[in-house]
Amino acid sequence: MKLRSTPLDRAVGMALLASATAALTSTSAFAQEAKSSPTNLDRIEVTGSRIRQVDVETAQPVMAISRVDIERQGFSSVVDILQNITAAGSPALSRSSVLSAGEDAGGSYINLRNLGPQRTLVLINGKRLGISTNGYQDISTIPVSAVERIEVLKDGASAIYGSDAMAGVINIITRHDMTGVVANAYFGQYGQGDGERSRFDVVAGWRNDRMSLTLSAEHSEEKAVWAKDRWFSQYANTDRHPQYGWTQVSQWGQINGLIGGPGCTNSRTGCNYSLNRGTDPTKPGNYHISDPTPFTGDVSNANEQMHLNFPIKRNSLFLDGRFNITDNVRFSTQLGYSKRDSKTQVAGYPLQSPDVGALSIDSYFNPFGRQHGYSKPTAVAWNRRTWEVPRVTTSELKTYRAVAAFDGSFEIGERYFDWEVGYQYNKNELRQTVVGNLHRERVRNAVGPSYYDAKTGKVECGRPGAPIAGCMPWNPLIPYGTKNPYGLTGNQALIDYLMPAENSSGKTTSSNFFANISGSIVRLPAGDLGFAFGLERRKEKGEFIPDALAQTGATTNLAAGPTGGSYTVREAYLELSVPILANLPGARELTLNAATRFSDYNTFGNTLNSKFGFKWKPFDQLLVRGTWAKGFRAPTISNLYGGSMQSFVRGFQDPCDTVYGASATSPQVRARCARDIANADTYRQLRQGNVPITSSSDQSPVPFVNGANPDLTPETSTSKTLGLVWSPSFVSNFNVSLDWWKIRINNTIVADHPNQMLKDCYEDGVEARCRAFTRDPVLGIVNKLNFGSRNAGFMETEGYDLDLSYHVDTLYGRLSSKWATTYVSKDIYRTTNNSSVVPTPSNGIGGSFRTRSNLTLGWDFGDFGVSWTARYYSGTREQCLSARLHPDECSDPRVRAPWYQGTRDYNKRGSVTFHDVQFRYNLPWEATIAVGANNVFERYGPIMYTAPSSQYSYYGGYDIGRFVYMKYQQRF
Repeated sequence: MKLRSTPLDRAVGMALLASATAALTSTSAFAQEAKSSPTNLDRIEVTGSRIRQVDVETAQPVMAISRVDIERQGFSSVVDILQNITAAGSPALSRSSVLSAGEDAGGSYINLRNLGPQRTLVLINGKRLGISTNGYQDISTIPVSAVERIEVLKDGASAIYGSDAMAGVINIITRHDMTGVVANAYFGQYGQGDGERSRFDVVAGWRNDRMSLTLSAEHSEEKAVWAKDRWFSQYANTDRHPQYGWTQVSQWGQINGLIGGPGCTNSRTGCNYSLNRGTDPTKPGNYHISDPTPFTGDVSNANEQMHLNFPIKRNSLFLDGRFNITDNVRFSTQLGYSKRDSKTQVAGYPLQSPDVGALSIDSYFNPFGRQHGYSKPTAVAWNRRTWEVPRVTTSELKTYRAVAAFDGSFEIGERYFDWEVGYQYNKNELRQTVVGNLHRERVRNAVGPSYYDAKTGKVECGRPGAPIAGCMPWNPLIPYGTKNPYGLTGNQALIDYLMPAENSSGKTTSSNFFANISGSIVRLPAGDLGFAFGLERRKEKGEFIPDALAQTGATTNLAAGPTGGSYTVREAYLELSVPILANLPGARELTLNAATRFSDYNTFGNTLNSKFGFKWKPFDQLLVRGTWAKGFRAPTISNLYGGSMQSFVRGFQDPCDTVYGASATSPQVRARCARDIANADTYRQLRQGNVPITSSSDQSPVPFVNGANPDLTPETSTSKTLGLVWSPSFVSNFNVSLDWWKIRINNTIVADHPNQMLKDCYEDGVEARCRAFTRDPVLGIVNKLNFGSRNAGFMETEGYDLDLSYHVDTLYGRLSSKWATTYVSKDIYRTTNNSSVVPTPSNGIGGSFRTRSNLTLGWDFGDFGVSWTARYYSGTREQCLSARLHPDECSDPRVRAPWYQGTRDYNKRGSVTFHDVQFRYNLPWEATIAVGANNVFERYGPIMYTAPSSQYSYYGGYDIGRFVYMKYQQRF
């Protein structure tokens, strides 16, 4: 077989084999660290194909991020590197999603094409990364120091890799076969002086003729950024509207709806009262009618206690060993260990008496109770945010990974064959501790009947002669900051009694036996007919066990049942590469590719998925490529065996709201709402504290219940690509590729959402969806709703990827440029099987960007180098905060579209470009120093009140300030 070299070969080879050629082409210091023998390029395996071959060109689009590219960025983690490629969608759980709970909170996940992280398959050296019971693969467990390069296959590949490879595949290739020691130190922080990040790593390699060992050790830490320290997260609706979002469920405590209280003239609903600061809380005269004024009143801003970016710490080890048993047989192993510690904080719990009981008429602390001689003794409703103890979730995830395999090659006649047999094992062990939630029964006793015991000189729970053993009385009306034996401030014993810590645990394991063989079957006139065949047996097992208190709903934590189960899959695949034409006019090459995979699951049965592709060179400088592929995603352990879980829904929208909902402009929706709501003509959606919402969405005032479905079947997908790669001979080192792609997913496993359920019921008139929830007969709010996973509807996205690269050597060094752009022309979905429902578009709305583009310019001259990167996000639209109150923030009011009833108010949000710069210099003592800044001009994205991928009115994927860093590398 003869290695051909054309401009196109060199272009694609440069992208896919940058790490192998860096030592010859780069002036960076890293190029000097490896002093091994030249890499054998006879037959290589490229992500998306199991066939080893000479040509690195493939029918499917593959993007490569080399070690040099990684070194020239200011990002300190693998997830940050991948999140900033143009094909990446909105982060599923961004660092700003601090209210996220459950097993996956604290991790980092990649969402290609905005199709969901569970539809992006992540590999390490071609083998699967471990998963959670939800099917998420935590990329934060991968040390960046161990990475040689990252290949991103932007195409479906279930026929090659099995389940989950619907939106694409990320293959992280680790460093190996190096000699010497390289140590790196990294430190950076935001311009505001917070969010410090540090990383220290050492990579050591040793090799001889028979074996090689490469060890990577890394410690990294990212400290917190607080919401109160950024203008867009300081208040619920940014500093543009600091008066919004304050809650009367505050740290000052409050009596609710007291009829006949001092100065109250409202005889129907009564008045709310708060204690005069520093006065006796048992005296009725010491209370005033609560002041709802922000900043100075009896309200609080929960954002003051919340993380914007939560802190995270990682420690990891990765060992790559390769041992030549004979000239044709090798044993290889990869061993990995990672420990990730993360901590998220949200404001103290907004406790309300309907959840735990009113302040008893016989409570010693009730100023309007019978013990203090009030003329009309009464039990009182109350609320209190436990500001003294914010809710903190600490997660510790330990990850273990082991791969052991024998591989080699043999020759039959003039045919070469490569084989591999091995075993892979992954284990994730999770420990979570949550503090800050209240024990309902203990609170109920603490605010129930109580009395002053003259013998002990203390207030006791219960009644004289019948105290409640072990109970500690609590007066929730004592405000934050006031020291009192029966208040929370400075009273650790009472805090420990009311708010016990909750401990949850989880464990997932993946085991996989695999055997592969590839080679050429027969020599055809246009070349060798290549094949790959393999067998796999994989078992996934997982569990997540919430604390017993959470399982029983004994605390104010979101109730959740245990998840546990397993499944086994047996698979066989076959891949063929068939050369049709070669070295002919108009057909320098024409090759067809085909692959198919049979999968047998013990949960749902069999599935067969195939893929077809072609690559055609009409002449040496032009490649035409295309693929058509079927894919699938099997239901996860959590989908099938997950326990039910409560959650307060952020961004909840009730169509029946007469100000912001579809009911405001649609008579049909109003009529449907009237069937369930007595006051449908005046109904207002309520947020926490049971006060009307002030924007188009808010957090639900009560938790809803999410559960599993054991009858789920796999999702299926069809993906198509068609592209051109051009490397013109008249311009050296210039390469351009343009690829069209389209992905449709049917029978989607819909993580159903309350918003969609209410939309289907009231806007689209799907009666079956109206039976999954109930409403409060007085308030009209949705007070009970169960939602979970189901097979329904579809997702479809379509767009284009454009990539250009060019470099030129001059007397003053090398000038280089790379430009990558992703344009999404269509992104629609439907969550029901009712074909009469018009699909909903998400493209260009919220965190779904129509265009993302990255341009990198570089200059290397001797030991000096500089890089400049511009990261562009196109403008989007979102629902207005309030077209009535803030018409200046509502560019497109009264928008009518076929996918919803009535009209909606939209506001256009502008585009934003973040600029990064790095300067580096090679020092004489085998070292390199680099300084740089991400978002050097301190640009901020536009306000987004709908809070996509975030807890705040700001997209969770945007930069949150200027980040300045320094890196130092020392080679030994």
